[in-house]
Amino acid sequence: MTRDEDVSIPIGRKELSIGEMAQRIGVSVSTLHFYESKGLISARRTAGNQRRYDREILRRIAFVRAAQRFGIPLNEIVEVLRQLPEGRTPTRQDWAVLSENWRSEIDRRMEDLRRLRENITDCIGCGCLSIARCALVNPEDEYGRRGPGAHRLLRGDTDPS
Repeated sequence: MTRDEDVSIPIGRKELSIGEMAQRIGVSVSTLHFYESKGLISARRTAGNQRRYDREILRRIAFVRAAQRFGIPLNEIVEVLRQLPEGRTPTRQDWAVLSENWRSEIDRRMEDLRRLRENITDCIGCGCLSIARCALVNPEDEYGRRGPGAHRLLRGDTDPS
Protein backbone atom coordinates (compact mmCIF):
# COMPACT_ATOMS: atom_id res chain seq x y z
CA MET A 1 0.00 0.00 0.00
CA THR A 2 1.42 3.41 -0.95
CA ARG A 3 0.92 6.71 0.87
CA ASP A 4 -1.36 7.97 -1.90
CA GLU A 5 -3.82 5.08 -1.63
CA ASP A 6 -7.03 5.57 0.31
CA VAL A 7 -6.90 3.96 3.72
CA SER A 8 -10.18 2.29 4.50
CA ILE A 9 -10.22 1.06 8.05
CA PRO A 10 -13.36 -0.73 9.18
CA ILE A 11 -15.38 1.48 11.52
CA GLY A 12 -15.76 -1.25 14.13
CA ARG A 13 -12.00 -1.73 14.45
CA LYS A 14 -10.75 0.05 17.53
CA GLU A 15 -7.00 -0.18 16.95
CA LEU A 16 -4.73 0.79 14.07
CA SER A 17 -1.26 -0.40 13.16
CA ILE A 18 1.49 2.20 12.93
CA GLY A 19 1.36 2.09 9.12
CA GLU A 20 -2.42 2.56 9.07
CA MET A 21 -2.15 5.40 11.58
CA ALA A 22 0.59 7.15 9.61
CA GLN A 23 -1.29 6.88 6.36
CA ARG A 24 -4.62 7.89 7.87
CA ILE A 25 -3.28 11.03 9.56
CA GLY A 26 -0.87 11.89 6.73
CA VAL A 27 2.45 11.71 8.58
CA SER A 28 5.45 9.43 8.34
CA VAL A 29 5.98 6.47 10.63
CA SER A 30 9.06 8.25 12.01
CA THR A 31 6.82 11.18 13.00
CA LEU A 32 4.69 8.80 15.04
CA HIS A 33 7.82 7.38 16.66
CA PHE A 34 8.93 10.93 17.47
CA TYR A 35 5.54 11.87 18.94
CA GLU A 36 5.62 8.71 21.03
CA SER A 37 9.15 9.45 22.28
CA LYS A 38 7.96 12.91 23.39
CA GLY A 39 4.97 11.49 25.25
CA LEU A 40 2.39 13.01 22.89
CA ILE A 41 0.87 9.65 21.97
CA SER A 42 1.12 6.10 23.20
CA ALA A 43 0.53 2.66 21.77
CA ARG A 44 0.09 -0.75 23.22
CA ARG A 45 2.40 -3.54 22.06
CA THR A 46 1.14 -6.82 20.70
CA ALA A 47 2.67 -10.16 21.64
CA GLY A 48 4.83 -9.73 18.52
CA ASN A 49 5.96 -6.28 19.78
CA GLN A 50 3.99 -4.38 17.12
CA ARG A 51 2.46 -1.03 17.98
CA ARG A 52 -1.33 -0.71 18.07
CA TYR A 53 -2.94 2.70 18.44
CA ASP A 54 -6.43 3.38 19.72
CA ARG A 55 -8.53 5.16 17.13
CA GLU A 56 -8.81 8.21 19.41
CA ILE A 57 -5.09 8.87 18.85
CA LEU A 58 -6.10 10.22 15.42
CA ARG A 59 -7.78 13.19 17.13
CA ARG A 60 -4.86 13.63 19.51
CA ILE A 61 -2.42 13.85 16.59
CA ALA A 62 -4.77 16.27 14.81
CA PHE A 63 -4.67 18.42 17.95
CA VAL A 64 -0.85 18.34 18.02
CA ARG A 65 -0.55 19.19 14.34
CA ALA A 66 -3.06 22.05 14.59
CA ALA A 67 -1.18 23.55 17.54
CA GLN A 68 2.12 23.20 15.63
CA ARG A 69 0.62 25.00 12.62
CA PHE A 70 -0.16 27.92 14.92
CA GLY A 71 3.47 27.96 15.99
CA ILE A 72 3.00 26.53 19.46
CA PRO A 73 6.28 24.95 20.58
CA LEU A 74 6.18 21.17 20.92
CA ASN A 75 7.32 21.28 24.55
CA GLU A 76 4.30 23.46 25.38
CA ILE A 77 1.96 21.06 23.56
CA VAL A 78 3.45 18.17 25.56
CA GLU A 79 2.87 20.05 28.81
CA VAL A 80 -0.74 20.86 27.93
CA LEU A 81 -1.51 17.26 27.00
CA ARG A 82 0.04 16.02 30.26
CA GLN A 83 -2.49 18.12 32.16
CA LEU A 84 -5.44 16.27 30.67
CA PRO A 85 -6.84 13.63 33.00
CA GLU A 86 -5.66 10.08 32.31
CA GLY A 87 -4.03 11.12 29.04
CA ARG A 88 -7.40 11.53 27.34
CA THR A 89 -7.78 13.04 23.91
CA PRO A 90 -8.44 16.81 23.90
CA THR A 91 -12.05 17.80 23.36
CA ARG A 92 -13.52 20.78 21.52
CA GLN A 93 -13.83 22.53 24.89
CA ASP A 94 -10.13 21.85 25.63
CA TRP A 95 -9.20 23.38 22.27
CA ALA A 96 -11.37 26.46 22.97
CA VAL A 97 -9.62 27.10 26.30
CA LEU A 98 -6.13 26.44 24.97
CA SER A 99 -6.56 28.44 21.80
CA GLU A 100 -7.74 31.41 23.86
CA ASN A 101 -4.64 31.11 26.05
CA TRP A 102 -2.42 30.91 22.96
CA ARG A 103 -4.11 33.87 21.23
CA SER A 104 -1.93 36.53 22.90
CA GLU A 105 1.25 34.69 21.91
CA ILE A 106 0.03 34.39 18.33
CA ASP A 107 -0.90 38.12 18.34
CA ARG A 108 2.62 38.97 19.56
CA ARG A 109 4.18 36.89 16.78
CA MET A 110 1.93 38.53 14.20
CA GLU A 111 3.02 41.97 15.43
CA ASP A 112 6.67 40.92 15.19
CA LEU A 113 6.10 39.73 11.63
CA ARG A 114 4.26 42.95 10.71
CA ARG A 115 7.18 44.98 12.04
CA LEU A 116 9.64 42.78 10.18
CA ARG A 117 7.71 43.21 6.94
CA GLU A 118 7.70 47.00 7.34
CA ASN A 119 11.42 47.21 8.09
CA ILE A 120 12.83 44.41 5.96
CA THR A 121 14.20 46.69 3.24
CA ASP A 122 15.50 49.36 5.62
CA CYS A 123 17.43 47.64 8.33
CA ILE A 124 18.48 44.21 9.45
CA GLY A 125 17.94 45.50 12.99
CA CYS A 126 20.79 43.64 14.62
CA GLY A 127 23.11 46.52 15.47
CA CYS A 128 26.02 45.12 13.46
CA LEU A 129 26.40 48.26 11.32
CA SER A 130 26.88 46.12 8.22
CA ILE A 131 24.60 48.28 6.10
CA ALA A 132 25.84 51.80 5.41
CA ARG A 133 22.53 53.32 6.49
CA CYS A 134 22.77 51.67 9.92
CA ALA A 135 25.30 54.29 11.01
CA LEU A 136 22.46 56.79 10.73
CA VAL A 137 19.80 54.60 12.28
CA ASN A 138 22.07 53.28 15.02
CA PRO A 139 24.57 56.02 15.90
CA GLU A 140 27.50 54.93 18.05
CA ASP A 141 26.21 51.34 17.95
CA GLU A 142 23.55 51.88 20.63
CA TYR A 143 21.88 48.59 19.73
CA GLY A 144 25.19 46.75 20.02
CA ARG A 145 25.38 47.78 23.68
CA ARG A 146 22.00 46.15 24.26
CA GLY A 147 23.45 42.76 23.35
CA PRO A 148 22.92 40.35 20.47
CA GLY A 149 19.67 40.20 18.54
CA ALA A 150 17.44 42.20 16.28
CA HIS A 151 16.47 44.89 18.79
CA ARG A 152 14.67 47.22 16.40
CA LEU A 153 12.64 44.51 14.74
CA LEU A 154 11.80 42.42 17.79
CA ARG A 155 11.05 45.23 20.20
CA GLY A 156 9.55 47.69 17.76
CA ASP A 157 12.17 50.39 18.27
CA THR A 158 11.99 53.03 15.56
CA ASP A 159 14.39 55.50 17.12
CA PRO A 160 17.82 54.38 18.34
CA SER A 161 18.01 57.06 21.03
